[in-house]
Amino acid sequence: MTMIDYPDHVIAAQPMGYWTDLAGRTIIGAIRAQLAVEQLTQPHWWILNHVSGSPGVWTYTTLARRLDEFAEAGTDLGAVVDDLVGRGWLRVDETAGTLTLTDEGEAGRLRAHERNATAHQTIREGVPTEDYVATVNVLRRMVANLDGRTDLP
Repeated sequence: MTMIDYPDHVIAAQPMGYWTDLAGRTIIGAIRAQLAVEQLTQPHWWILNHVSGSPGVWTYTTLARRLDEFAEAGTDLGAVVDDLVGRGWLRVDETAGTLTLTDEGEAGRLRAHERNATAHQTIREGVPTEDYVATVNVLRRMVANLDGRTDLP
């Protein structure tokens, strides 16, 4: 989609809250649409990646503690884990309570990874890396100015 060019002073007067909210909703919507093709939500994606990165380490409790701050209010991460176990994508060690991906789960994670990569490629089209980095750092600075958390997720 083409963008209308506006003078810098017009852009500088734009409300940051409006644009960050619109960007966030639009970007997350694109990512969620790609995940939905695999019948996954963002919490599914987060869990699959955490378990893949540290097999046999995460439990329901430790995953919920780690991911709860990213989830929307009312998200039941335990139900998401149960869904992945029910699909045969995750296995629970009955003794330790830790989670590992099954072969089917890893295959699904890799398919979702490719879909996410497609979404991210579309999102970043025409945006040079230095502009992307500058944008993230500007947003981090604004968050820091408001005493918010600026460490990377």
